[in-house]
Amino acid sequence: MNSALHMSIYQTLSGVASNFPNIRGVRWFNLVILLLTPSIAGIGLLTVTIRCQTMWFSALYYVFSMLGYHRLWAHRSYNASLPLQLFLLFGGSSAVQGSCLWWSKSHRSHHRYTDTDLDPYDSNRGLLWTHLGWLIFKTDLHSGAADISDLRKDSLIQFQHRWYFTLVFVFGFVLPTVIPGLLWSDWIGGFCFAAALRLTVAHHSTFCINSIAHYLGSTPYDDRLTPRDHFLSAILTMGEGYHNFHHQFPMDYRNAYLWYQYDPTKWFIALCGLTGLANQLKVFPSNEIMKGALTMKLKKLKHVQDSIQWPTPVDELPILTWDSFQEESKTRVLILVSGFIHDVSSFVDRHPGGASIITRNSGKDMTAAFFGGVYKHSNAAHNFLSMMRVGILSGGVEMPAENTIPPAQHLFIAERGRP
Repeated sequence: MNSALHMSIYQTLSGVASNFPNIRGVRWFNLVILLLTPSIAGIGLLTVTIRCQTMWFSALYYVFSMLGYHRLWAHRSYNASLPLQLFLLFGGSSAVQGSCLWWSKSHRSHHRYTDTDLDPYDSNRGLLWTHLGWLIFKTDLHSGAADISDLRKDSLIQFQHRWYFTLVFVFGFVLPTVIPGLLWSDWIGGFCFAAALRLTVAHHSTFCINSIAHYLGSTPYDDRLTPRDHFLSAILTMGEGYHNFHHQFPMDYRNAYLWYQYDPTKWFIALCGLTGLANQLKVFPSNEIMKGALTMKLKKLKHVQDSIQWPTPVDELPILTWDSFQEESKTRVLILVSGFIHDVSSFVDRHPGGASIITRNSGKDMTAAFFGGVYKHSNAAHNFLSMMRVGILSGGVEMPAENTIPPAQHLFIAERGRP
């Protein structure tokens, strides 16, 4: 396949019109697997009788495949006994997504360099590139450095890496075909469904974490990067879909922090902890998780606050003397409440208590009346009245010589901020 055709296929997959990396070739093993398994599964669905036992076995084997490498080896979020490590390594091999060493290195690089050119599945390159393109094409892009010295020293990880293709053949294709064949004589169903269909679903479900989990969903803990939480992603991936939480707290063995969120992998690890198969399950302090959640809630509230019209800031209001207030109130309806002068002319005809109670008190202090002397107004009324502020009475309220102003006029507020 020539380079021009490589570029054409890459452009189709990526959906991005610029910044193409240099295509150096095709990863033929990956491409063959990604084309062959759905083809076999499709032929099976059209031509093979579906047996209930085979479909149940396929679902269970899918769970076996999806538990995989992620939380134990990519993030070291807990310690596992040898039997559990073997179970997870063989399950990861059955998913045909690379050796644990290779997969964990890519994933650690993804976390360290998220949304940058050093991220092996950088979401900025397009949805289809992150879902499939980076797996199919060899390019001049290089993943950022990630420390995998612990994995290189692990003899079990090295064994799986050396024998990866043999383990893929055995656990990815042979066992899911042989078990239904030997136990209930469904060899073809085992090959088409437990092997091919399971692999197809497992592949694209896992790939969704690199693709749609960076585009679809919410950002309840941080919105500076693209990872998002979504229930659909969690359903597809055994709980890995709470991706925003995971990128903020990657060492936590849970992806779903809240008790009602769907995370069967978390439940599996917790069960292993209870039975002694796993220990030292790591969790991020709840106080810090709540800080992240609260910060995002406050940020959203700030957006709401900025979209709302507020009263004129107090320090921008003119200061009027008592005489000026009296003079102005002859040409428009002004009332004094808590030291603020309000122009209520536009509200006179809408006042629930009737227009006359406002018009006959223009130029007067209505603080006592507003706070319960006539009617104890609601918070909504306070907020609405604040929008009508046009000035501040200088020095509070001055008592005229005839001493005819009610005592409540001595009230005034010296605030210098919004209500």
